[in-house]
Amino acid sequence: MALWAGRFKKEVDERVNDFNSSIRFDFRMYKHDIQGSIAHAMMLAWQGIIEKSEADLITAGLLGILSDIETGSLEVDFSAEDVHMFVEAELTRRLGDTGKRLHTARSRNDQVALDIRMYLRDECDAVIDLLKKMVETLCEQAEQHLETVMPGYTHLQRAQPITFAHHLMAYAQMLLRDIDRVQAAKARMNVMPLGSGALAGTTYNIDRKQVAALLGFDDITANSLDGVSDRDFCVDIAAAMSLIMVHLSRFSEEIVLWCSWEFKFIELDDAFATGSSIMPQKKNPDVTELVRGKSGRVFGDLMALLTMLKGLPLAYNKDMQEDKEAIFDAVDTVKLCVSTMIPMLSTMRVIKENMRAAAARGFINATDCADYLVKKGMPFRDAYKVTGSLVAYCIDNGKTLETLTIEEYKQAHPLFEQDVYRAISLETCVIERKVDGGPAPGAVKKQIQAVQDSLEAMKHEH
Repeated sequence: MALWAGRFKKEVDERVNDFNSSIRFDFRMYKHDIQGSIAHAMMLAWQGIIEKSEADLITAGLLGILSDIETGSLEVDFSAEDVHMFVEAELTRRLGDTGKRLHTARSRNDQVALDIRMYLRDECDAVIDLLKKMVETLCEQAEQHLETVMPGYTHLQRAQPITFAHHLMAYAQMLLRDIDRVQAAKARMNVMPLGSGALAGTTYNIDRKQVAALLGFDDITANSLDGVSDRDFCVDIAAAMSLIMVHLSRFSEEIVLWCSWEFKFIELDDAFATGSSIMPQKKNPDVTELVRGKSGRVFGDLMALLTMLKGLPLAYNKDMQEDKEAIFDAVDTVKLCVSTMIPMLSTMRVIKENMRAAAARGFINATDCADYLVKKGMPFRDAYKVTGSLVAYCIDNGKTLETLTIEEYKQAHPLFEQDVYRAISLETCVIERKVDGGPAPGAVKKQIQAVQDSLEAMKHEH
């Protein structure tokens, strides 16, 4: 019989029970439910609401249930309505009336609001740890490719020469922002709703701040209606997960391109690629394609949460049960994608000669050619025009800026001298871009060091 069955004269239809039940997806919060219940029982005893001996029995009973779940000796009853009812029913089965005292001064509404915050707090830490590992992997790869010249692109057209290290560190910056967003969402979420009751608090003389301190919360929720009906933190975290997936998907798209024969900038380790059932030559970057595809799933979770919340009057409504599957899926998907990409990135083979060859074609040193003339005193717009005419000449005559003769240069403009060849060499183009944040090896080294310093600082904060 359901623990709330006193008001009802007949059994609920089994189909409604199944429809109403959430235990199949919320059971993962069992540890947090038990931790929250132990803190609640201790507070009830400290406040004299139940006897200390009862709180001790309840605590021991809950720890026993936790141990039995983790060893597999307690079978989950999937006919229970949710994890909270399952744990309380099992405690009552073991302790009788003493077990029934646990729910004093508490509602399932504030209980579930507590559990999901505690669960997501831990999940945020897990995501942050994975993102840090991915950033570390990017730094390690970048250190090996400070002088690996490749084309930088705009509009997917070769634009200017950069290095592979420079490109990788752009993603490191994105992931650092992602870490910051997840940390901020976790901090905003870290307020304790227990004591809000169903919606209007309780008449019992409870000490909410004591429970918050026991459970590691920074504060308590300031309004009981908001305490049980707030799921902003789920949206907050889902939004952070969505942006992580945007970044992983952009990176995945580039890796898919780089693996193609058209680019052939990298080759993935055999452990992170698949073949074709019919074409023996194929080596497919399935991992990155799946990451790219799964991004839509996480965006959908965010939209589901926003849509679920948008029309709800205060306070709690059963619609809010839909928060869990969406936010759990968003976090699970991000963890799966990041944990799979880390070893894929650390084992990929970079084909430097192909990157260098691609950089040599496409006139990506044209800006440097124009800058050469500017440094000789020509206004930039005029230099731009002269260089543009040189590029057109090269295209018509099957040449590159490097293979033009000095006579051809002088024909375009007398300011050109022999030193133009050094100015337009790809290595010079990269090395001279020493500006902070630029692709010069020294500048990228600084970027790597700054990122590593940020990661080190996070360890000490933690």
